[in-house]
Amino acid sequence: MKFGVVVFPGSNCDHDAFYAIGNVLHKPVEFIWHQSEDLANCDAVILPGGFAFGDYLRTGAIASFSPVMKSVEKFAKSGGMVLGICNGFQILCEAGLLPGAMMRNSGLRYICRHVYIRIEQANTPFTSAAQKGQVLKMPIAHNDGNYTCDDATLAELEKNHQAIFRYTTPDGADDSAGNPNGAVHNIAGVCNRERNVAGLMPHPERAVELALGSDDGLVIFRSMVEALVGAAKATA
Repeated sequence: MKFGVVVFPGSNCDHDAFYAIGNVLHKPVEFIWHQSEDLANCDAVILPGGFAFGDYLRTGAIASFSPVMKSVEKFAKSGGMVLGICNGFQILCEAGLLPGAMMRNSGLRYICRHVYIRIEQANTPFTSAAQKGQVLKMPIAHNDGNYTCDDATLAELEKNHQAIFRYTTPDGADDSAGNPNGAVHNIAGVCNRERNVAGLMPHPERAVELALGSDDGLVIFRSMVEALVGAAKATA
């Protein structure tokens, strides 16, 4: 298997994602420049956090038109696994690969701290190594993480179980105190209906070693690895 980490001008978590895959999980990984339309035969693609194109116009809006996104869209539509983290989540929403949009944090301030998110669904390639209801500790670092959508989209998300990560208190309770940015229904991350594309605002790549304060982020990357191994066995 091979992972690809897309690099946009302004990405600043690309090396973190690369390290998590290559140095912690010891899986092949390479960078993909945003102007390339070649995904280098990668089996999974990660859109990392940062401030793509300086977040000018709107977070993720300009990056969604980068040449690489045409290939990412084609890859996703063919069933390829795509994960967007923070700015990458914003880009996937802007590109129409995930429903909803991001607004400024409800407090209109940049937030950088650890939060707790609950695994709402374990039947995705991004959560299969976790237990439903499991609470993960991960850091956030964003100014525009207030996930929003219209009522019809929200109803579809909940009906189709696409809200796969939700902000909670440390004990996993549904409480607005655990929601750092005002996101609707405490949503921290969603997937598409086909469940092969997902995005979340917290940073799993910054939570892969205990020295960082948590290694809970490994659950997400290990899930992706297990999904790829399972897919390879199914086609063998």
